Amino acid sequence: MTTAIEAHDLRKVYRNGRGVLGIDLDIPQGEMFGFLGPNGSGKTTTIRTLLGLTRPTGGSARVAARDVVEESLEVRRVTGYLPGDPALYDHMTGRQHLHLALSLRGIRDHRPALEIAERLGVEMDRKVRQLSRGNRQKVAILLALAHDPEVLLLDEPTSGLDPLAQDEFRELLMDLRRRGRTIFFSSHVLPEVQALCDRVGIIRDGRLVAVDTVEGLRRSRLKDVRLHYAGEAPDFEAVSGVRDLVRKGEQVSFRIAGDPGPLFRLLGESPPVDVTIAEPSLEEVFRTYYGGETS
Repeated sequence: MTTAIEAHDLRKVYRNGRGVLGIDLDIPQGEMFGFLGPNGSGKTTTIRTLLGLTRPTGGSARVAARDVVEESLEVRRVTGYLPGDPALYDHMTGRQHLHLALSLRGIRDHRPALEIAERLGVEMDRKVRQLSRGNRQKVAILLALAHDPEVLLLDEPTSGLDPLAQDEFRELLMDLRRRGRTIFFSSHVLPEVQALCDRVGIIRDGRLVAVDTVEGLRRSRLKDVRLHYAGEAPDFEAVSGVRDLVRKGEQVSFRIAGDPGPLFRLLGESPPVDVTIAEPSLEEVFRTYYGGETS
């Protein structure tokens, strides 16, 4: 399978010591990859470095088989970029923005882009300064997608969109993935990432602390356990990995991490009347990596 985005020990370190501190990525063509982390964790720096907009201080990266340093113009030719804070021309309309963007790329056929505009409900003929935040975001999304890029790098793409526009945008992303496009996007909307992405990377303080499928991340973290006993419950505090134990009469609830074997052995010796073991949501997994910090 063709690799769309690859990075080896990629670093971009600023004078304050922060930035991207050695990232390895291998994202195949056609994958939708979610990139999670709070503000200041290195998400935007990673995206800008992959696009060749900022020069790495170490390591290497290739996007669509182009080196991000030696072939940065080619990288930007085949990618679509939505920044977290899009810069638009206030005196221009959405249609004028689209005409300028496609003209600079030498694209004469505007019909595919106009179909995207119609799907998203872009206000094409009002000046940007007259638009709400959500409608400005739609214009920025249109410009990122208009030239049918091989790879999309999106920084908080649904920020400011109303629920209906978010739904349509997600459908659009799924259509692009079905056509073999690669989508790399950062987001604070964890249910969105959980619903859309093949895999997820979690970045903390400039380092990737986890890369896995959503299900793989969920299985590897804490599980919520609820038990109901007809009489006195056994001592679960002695079971390895158990934490946050709460007893309420015949009800026992706790979380468990690691090998569930000791728990299952105890349940076999003292079977409950009812048992529920639930996988954590992606949001709960994320919080375990950040100790509750998500902004």
